[in-house]
Amino acid sequence: MRKNRAKKRLILPDPKFNDALVTRFVNMLMLDGKKSVAFKLFYDALEIVEAKKQDEDKSSVEVWKDALSNVMPHVEVRSRRVGGATFQIPMQIRPDRKVSLAMKWMISYTRKRNDKSFAQKLAAEILAAAKEEGAAVKKKTDTHKMAEANKAFSHFRF
Repeated sequence: MRKNRAKKRLILPDPKFNDALVTRFVNMLMLDGKKSVAFKLFYDALEIVEAKKQDEDKSSVEVWKDALSNVMPHVEVRSRRVGGATFQIPMQIRPDRKVSLAMKWMISYTRKRNDKSFAQKLAAEILAAAKEEGAAVKKKTDTHKMAEANKAFSHFRF
């Protein structure tokens, strides 16, 4: 690139839990710039998680963070052309990209769920991911299987 690398923007912590990771999740959750609506949906989902969780000594935010860490992938495959062929090359993922992918998958599979309200869908996805089940965790395992299957092409890494 000709210009300098873009500076990372500072993300302010959320008002209720004072956690920047929550704000980052809400920013990805938000549609049409309606941040207050996204915060309300997220907080409602955490209240539902608080009511339904099995582990009594953990707070709902800790359950959400566990769910997020269960969804985080460690490796991914990237396409690379070598000669005339395209190979799927397994690569390690940067820590910030791990978090972004986990959030993106969790939100996308939440939207595909069948429940009454979005808060209930999100709560169900969080509880499922915390127990290492659900669609978002399946996506992670599929990604890991893909990387494992293409391990032979790892010498093409760039």
